[in-house]
Amino acid sequence: MNFTITTDTVAEIKSDLEVIIIIDGNMKHRFIQDKKLLKKAGFLASQDEVCHLIEKNRLYVGAESLKGTSLRPAVASALRSLIGKKAYKSIKLATYLSHPRCSASLRAIVEGIVLGSYTFTTYKSKQVKSSVKSIQISLEGYNKHEITAEIAVRAIHNGEISANATNFTRDIVNTTPDDCYPEVMANIAEDMAKDTGLKCHILKPKALRKEKMETLLAVARASRHKPRVIHLTHKPKNPVAVISLVGKGLTYDSGGLSLKPADYMVGMKSDKSGGSAVLGIMKAVAEMNLPIEVHGFVGAVENMIGGDAYKPDDVLVAKNGKTIEIRNTDAEGRLVLADTLCYAQQEVKADYLLDFATLTGACVVGVGHYTSGIMGNSDEVKELVSYGAKVSGELATELDFNPYLKKTIKSEIADICNISNTRYGGAITAGQFLSEFIDDEHKEKWAHIDIAGPAFVEHSWGENPHGASGAGVRMTIRLLEKIIRSKESTK
Repeated sequence: MNFTITTDTVAEIKSDLEVIIIIDGNMKHRFIQDKKLLKKAGFLASQDEVCHLIEKNRLYVGAESLKGTSLRPAVASALRSLIGKKAYKSIKLATYLSHPRCSASLRAIVEGIVLGSYTFTTYKSKQVKSSVKSIQISLEGYNKHEITAEIAVRAIHNGEISANATNFTRDIVNTTPDDCYPEVMANIAEDMAKDTGLKCHILKPKALRKEKMETLLAVARASRHKPRVIHLTHKPKNPVAVISLVGKGLTYDSGGLSLKPADYMVGMKSDKSGGSAVLGIMKAVAEMNLPIEVHGFVGAVENMIGGDAYKPDDVLVAKNGKTIEIRNTDAEGRLVLADTLCYAQQEVKADYLLDFATLTGACVVGVGHYTSGIMGNSDEVKELVSYGAKVSGELATELDFNPYLKKTIKSEIADICNISNTRYGGAITAGQFLSEFIDDEHKEKWAHIDIAGPAFVEHSWGENPHGASGAGVRMTIRLLEKIIRSKESTK
């Protein structure tokens, strides 16, 4: 897509279609030229409601407020309604600002345009895509708030990068397990690194054995696809901070010998969402050239069944030497993350350590399909993740650790058990399991983000389509930007 900022009024811009956002049902605003037609169509301008007046070449959409959390899904809904309509190659719209000189709303609109135009058509014989190629945004404002062209261009640039990285992540997650297995995921990382200037290091089985990543190798050993651990690095001069991101990259999860029911196996291509999000975040970090050192680690593994599969009753030894009693082979993501987290901490002494995983169905049960669960030992780090979610339009909530639930992952024959002895609080006990693999230096710098709810939903919602959402990408970019502002302000 080609975005252009112009000082021309909306009326002066030539395009195939004008998009008008109606804020809080205000049908009296000067931008609205078709009040009688909209009333006749029964258009109420509720959040995300769309009315396309074809004969007028105007598309109206409702938003509850001028906040990004309302504008982003509204604009995405408008653009989604244009998918497959070849007549509309260019659109125009005004600038909508929530506060003077604040570009957050404009960035949200750009993200909404890119995210709402997304389609995944790789496996369709007839590919229906968005025809919109050109977007002209006038500095003429919805209200009297003003913004300079320089600030507007920066907001558009960052919004486009952020949304494209999210769509990049969606593509990886949506790709079928037969077409995206650990080696392919590593190849995607290498190709992306070449395009963006990132440094990329791939660990193959021989190197994984040398690193004593035995729990990860155990999960992988029944698959014909050998595991990979991916390490991407963005290292600018004089970085303001060092961040490590760790992602669960289960390219497919059958459940192993603790085999999933057939219905629960459908959609397990999405179990690589955490690792895919790390790849997307690293892409955006490199393209935005953020002045912060960021390391992305992905444990890419396929969990299958076979004569060589790891078994319930096995005891595995993790990279940090802790022994793990296996009671369920479908609790495999935490085993992959345990070794990958240990490796990440060995390689990088970070100021912040974040991991992303579609880790538990319990998190979906607890907070719903659309919300991520944030866990960890540090209130400061959890609040930072919550901030990133809030300003990016993602939904996330904190889930507190407690000592009573931690007792439920105690093992009588090993240091720890890979599942709890109770069916309740499974998202928290999984997070507490991971905490056993966080060293003392990183204990107060770490947060675990369970994205099982929003990562893959089989219907469209907000700015997200059917399937992969790219959960975690925009949230992390915004929290990285906050860290940068905080560090730079203290210089």
